[in-house]
Amino acid sequence: MAWRGVHISRPARLSYRDRQIVIDQDDGAARLPLEDIAWLILDTPQVSVTGSLLSACAGAGIAIIIPDARHHPSGVLLPFHAHHAQAHVAHQQVAMTAPLKKRLWQQIVRAKIDNQATSLTRSGRDGAQALRAMTAHVKSGDPANVEARAARLYWQNLFDDFRRGDDPDRRNALLNYGYAVLRAALARACVAHGLLPAFGLHHASKTNAFNLVDDLIEPFRPLVDTMVCAHAATMAPGNDLTLDDRRAMAGALLGTLAMGKEDVSALAASEMTAASLVRAMQLGDAAALLLPGLPARDLPADDLQLAGCS
Repeated sequence: MAWRGVHISRPARLSYRDRQIVIDQDDGAARLPLEDIAWLILDTPQVSVTGSLLSACAGAGIAIIIPDARHHPSGVLLPFHAHHAQAHVAHQQVAMTAPLKKRLWQQIVRAKIDNQATSLTRSGRDGAQALRAMTAHVKSGDPANVEARAARLYWQNLFDDFRRGDDPDRRNALLNYGYAVLRAALARACVAHGLLPAFGLHHASKTNAFNLVDDLIEPFRPLVDTMVCAHAATMAPGNDLTLDDRRAMAGALLGTLAMGKEDVSALAASEMTAASLVRAMQLGDAAALLLPGLPARDLPADDLQLAGCS
């Protein structure tokens, strides 16, 4: 299984040779086995990528993330077909009943709120007990929108003087960067398991090609929130993302999450979640969906590595 991420932040030429990514920079060249790579972030406009490498990355299921001029992730390249039973899984996904979708969304919202409570505890903030109490009020489909009420309480407690969506606040930029990395991994996992990212469980925007990804990402978000809370306490002043900021958030998939009784990387958790959604669809049972939990303390993910070619 792929276990490494690559973050390119300096001028480079990327090519493909002998089943390896070849990274040529002013101070020399590096070679990385293609089979080891899960995601590649091209965090500089001064990078060129050969067509053969793009084709090889698509074939290997590698997510290529492209940031904009402000270094905020703005796009992702994913393989077109990556599953042996693509059409079969897609038909099952489209045929899901509304009650099953609502029960799956209930599971997702409960897991998200529970992880938000753990995030507050890990960050030394108040409000965890009140959040955990809210999970009992999340019904099928969350008709009372407990998710939104929990979010208001969560953000009020996690950061001081903070408003989600306030663009000049660098903490929002950090959050969005980390979320984009997670989003790319979940999109990669969905495609790899034959799912259609555009068809969501709860999200149903006609303009969003990743509705399903935006459903599944919800329990993963508190991992990034916790990372940002820790990073913000030591970051240098300023409103723009620095290279250190981007490197820190590029490592979001290295963070540890609990999947049942097992502690795994966020990357592995994304694949396990997508696989379990397929099982839940096949069984017609929302209980088969396996969602990540945020451990009560930060744990190392020794089996993953971020190659920082920067």
